[in-house]
Amino acid sequence: MKTILITGASSGIGRATANYFSERGWNVVATMRSPEKETELNRLDCVLVTKLDVERKATIQDAITKGIEHFGKIDVLLNNAGYAAFGPFEAATDVQVKKQFDVNVFGVMNSTKAILPHFRTNKAGMIINLSSIGGRVAFPLISLYHASKWAIEGFSESLYYELATQNIKVKVIEPGNIATDFTGRSLELIMDESLEVYKTYHEKVLQKQMESFQTNVSTPELVAKVIYEAAIDQTERFRYLAGEDAKFLENKRKESSDDEFMKFITSNFR
Repeated sequence: MKTILITGASSGIGRATANYFSERGWNVVATMRSPEKETELNRLDCVLVTKLDVERKATIQDAITKGIEHFGKIDVLLNNAGYAAFGPFEAATDVQVKKQFDVNVFGVMNSTKAILPHFRTNKAGMIINLSSIGGRVAFPLISLYHASKWAIEGFSESLYYELATQNIKVKVIEPGNIATDFTGRSLELIMDESLEVYKTYHEKVLQKQMESFQTNVSTPELVAKVIYEAAIDQTERFRYLAGEDAKFLENKRKESSDDEFMKFITSNFR
């Protein structure tokens, strides 16, 4: 039996992935910031629910140690925990900028660094980073989120080469809109009432984004399936798209010049 450690398993894609892998006979280390609140995953066979807060290094190492002690070893790390800040960049505080990167980028880096000695000892392992189609294309008013996901893309692609020398695979998952709480607790609105100049545009773009999440969306289970396919895929494949909207945007980006693609995005948010 193989073992996967998942960050951010309390809801959304993380929870769906924990269930999906468990149903297929994997051991699962389902980590979250408040494991004491969990009432379902801890009832499943071969699932260990434990604390991991990607902003606290000590909890990362502790969760890895507990997972190894409980299951013998860890085969796959899924860096899933993340959220999005939405609003004009000019309105973002230093605290908001730092937190976006602390969670979405440095959390991934710290979790990856913590698992690498174990993978090197085993001479095998896999790191799957949950990126986004927003790591390949960009939309207005999500500059911090896009910056964090573009960072994950570059970080992961570089690791792909260097960790191959240690027989450790690196893969990224790029979902489009997913029916999770991404627009609820996983979305932080950036606001500054003194910046009236952005108010109308902010409202229009937010409305457009909300409409998109209502009409053009995939399920967390679909992403979990793609993650599972990546985990069992022993080829050298690096990127995995999840969702028809993600595939559409990827194809549109490939088929268009920069000017054409950016005019297309602009026309959708006028």
